[in-house]
Amino acid sequence: MTEASRAPVRPPRVPGLEPRRLAAALLARVLAGEFLDALLESGLLAERLGRLPPPDRGLVRALVGTALRRKGSIDGVIRARLARPLPRKAAALQPVLAVAAAQILFMDVPAHAAVSLAVTEVGEDSRLAGWKGLTNALLRRIAREKDDILALPEPGRRDTPGWLFARWVEAYGPQTAEAIAAAQRIEPSLDLTVKSDPEGWAARLGGIELPTGTVRLAGAGSVTELPGFATGDWWVQDAAAGLPPRLLGAVNGQRVADLCAAPGGKTALLAQTGARVTAVDVSAGRLKRVAANLARLGLTAEIVAADAAGFAAEPFDAVLLDAPCSATGTIRRHPDVAWLKTPATIDSLVPLQANLLANAVRLTRPGGVLVYSTCSLEPEEGQGQIARLLADGAPVERVPIDPAAFGGAADWVTPDGDLRTLPCHLPHADPRLAGLDGFYAARLRRV
Repeated sequence: MTEASRAPVRPPRVPGLEPRRLAAALLARVLAGEFLDALLESGLLAERLGRLPPPDRGLVRALVGTALRRKGSIDGVIRARLARPLPRKAAALQPVLAVAAAQILFMDVPAHAAVSLAVTEVGEDSRLAGWKGLTNALLRRIAREKDDILALPEPGRRDTPGWLFARWVEAYGPQTAEAIAAAQRIEPSLDLTVKSDPEGWAARLGGIELPTGTVRLAGAGSVTELPGFATGDWWVQDAAAGLPPRLLGAVNGQRVADLCAAPGGKTALLAQTGARVTAVDVSAGRLKRVAANLARLGLTAEIVAADAAGFAAEPFDAVLLDAPCSATGTIRRHPDVAWLKTPATIDSLVPLQANLLANAVRLTRPGGVLVYSTCSLEPEEGQGQIARLLADGAPVERVPIDPAAFGGAADWVTPDGDLRTLPCHLPHADPRLAGLDGFYAARLRRV
């Protein structure tokens, strides 16, 4: 726990101050090594968030998300305007400055409000009060120079860790790597998988229907307040995440295993299409959420808490393995991933994925279909796993994918016939309605 998260919480005397304080505290904890979703689900910071009215909760998430998506740019702006680096005793000031700079440069927040609230926040913290003058001067200078700052060339790589961008250059080439990095710093849309009538739901919710059948919204506000949530007419799922289950083909009436099933969007899609689904996940806690979501949607599945690498059962007609991965394809939705994952993370996941894939083959009946997928952009977590599996003589053969079957574009499929979506795919005139999570999927047949 960082000093910022232990600082005493005083009742704010200025409207809007508590969301900024909370955003700075969350940012500090993330940069100290904790995942944002976990911080928002439980603990003292989650309790503080829960006490805020819905608009302020949304503001907190936007503040933290923007500060993380633009971290490299913001750090550079602040560093260039400091005569010397901040001393260690002022470490808790950095997230306060970052949140304020995010508002001034990249959000629809009046600059004077962002400066005033940050100065008040610093002045009321006994550890940072001595930096009140510096905070005021620095943020006012950033506000004055905003137009000049934003007019400078701003490559996407600036907001991506260097080691990660270098990997994308090697895998996809410099131009595509830059497009990926640029796409991942734009706040993403809200994607919904609907049970039926996507065109009608898009009109009702003020969104658009994607070629894949997903309904996409921009600036939707509170999800639970949207029409159709309480009645179970749709669930939240990125358009790319909904593709791997569809690659199994017609599964109506078939026994289908969804391995590593949580949070359950793929289980729901399979159940909706009539499959008899067995949802397997190692986390009993996360499976409770799967069960709750299925209940809201009026769908059913057998839920099993087990390690998918050792799970044994009568072979299934079809198996979906959405394996644990580095999740670098989801940075647009989870910007903390970029700053918390490391090359060692990827190295540790590769053998786990291989073990899961080997068991998935065993769980697929002869003639049955197996789809392996990850939400990673890293080749060794995707095509590298399939290449190794085939080279080792596993009793499977690749079944090439036709993008026309799910409304996809030709560049979503690799020369080997596997699915590969990138964050820069699916362009749109409104950047908030563009993009996809980065997914890899291969379709195999047990022989």
